[in-house]
Amino acid sequence: MKILAAGVIALLSLAVLLDANQAGEKAKYTISEVMVKAHKEGLLKTVASGKASEAQRKELAELYKALSQNTPPKGDAENWKKMTGALAKASAAAAKGDEGAAKSLAKLANCKVCHDKHRED
Repeated sequence: MKILAAGVIALLSLAVLLDANQAGEKAKYTISEVMVKAHKEGLLKTVASGKASEAQRKELAELYKALSQNTPPKGDAENWKKMTGALAKASAAAAKGDEGAAKSLAKLANCKVCHDKHRED
């Protein structure tokens, strides 16, 4: 009985500690798809400027969530989670109407810093 209780506690603890990505949720978009939709097509700029519709804000949040669920092509995975997690968190807040979070996205989405550490040449 003690072993069963310990197992249940361990599983519950693991579930609490792991976010959706680490629990095995597959990314809806690849890194390339996120880069095209969010950056090249200008969705990030639109949201950061405060001129985005609710649908656009939600789409960006979904894209950055997927970005954080992907594995970096190179570099430290922990740093990747930190950088992309910050984007996912800010975009989720922006999707809910937080203008400050929306404005912070442009600074958080520093292409050079991320590409230097994680993009394969």
